[in-house]
Amino acid sequence: MPHSLVLNASYEPLCVVPQRRAVVLVLNQKAVTLEGTGASLHAAGARGVGWEVPAPSVVKLTRYVRVPMRRGVPLTRRAIFARDGGRCVYCDAPATSVDHVFPRSRGGQHAWENVVSSCRRCNHVKADRLLGDLGWRMKRPPVQPNGSAWRILSSGRTDQRWLPYLRGYGADVDLLPFEASGPSGLFVSEDLPDGVTVAAEPPVAAVASVAQVVKPGVRPAISPLAA
Repeated sequence: MPHSLVLNASYEPLCVVPQRRAVVLVLNQKAVTLEGTGASLHAAGARGVGWEVPAPSVVKLTRYVRVPMRRGVPLTRRAIFARDGGRCVYCDAPATSVDHVFPRSRGGQHAWENVVSSCRRCNHVKADRLLGDLGWRMKRPPVQPNGSAWRILSSGRTDQRWLPYLRGYGADVDLLPFEASGPSGLFVSEDLPDGVTVAAEPPVAAVASVAQVVKPGVRPAISPLAA
């Protein structure tokens, strides 16, 4: 199911929700649409009456929602690829795996400052050796990302239409590679290998806060269309 980006009333990226949830927010006047997809959502009604509403890509809440700050961005493969632009930090080829700069077999930590994206070739050649042993250098040192944009980027769900709303919130989105993934949106290229899964849900606090905006069981008022 396609997803929509939800912004706080301050335009800060908040979370990603299913597109139908975003439509309910808009129809209940709890949010306004900033970017549309150009498509429509359809639903069957009683007595042969159908419902049709524009599908939003980006919505902004009409009132500010306080969200507890997270301690840090989760260290996931998706987030590492996003931080490093989907490229190998050693040779700039498309990244297909992650590597520990200081090998774990030598006491290296599984931390943002020691994990980078890598291609299979460089990962195999480097193995458990140090960069100094190979004469390799990285373009920039790995650091822990921060900023509310990473609530979105680390989820693995994204759309090119969201990028203008993520700028200025901790992510250098101009470095992120995107590839077409069908009409529902785009995704970060060279993502997880087949068979590897990573939890990709928005922050629980953010979802709970948005859920408080729309009361369960309330049917939004929309205009019927002839079936």
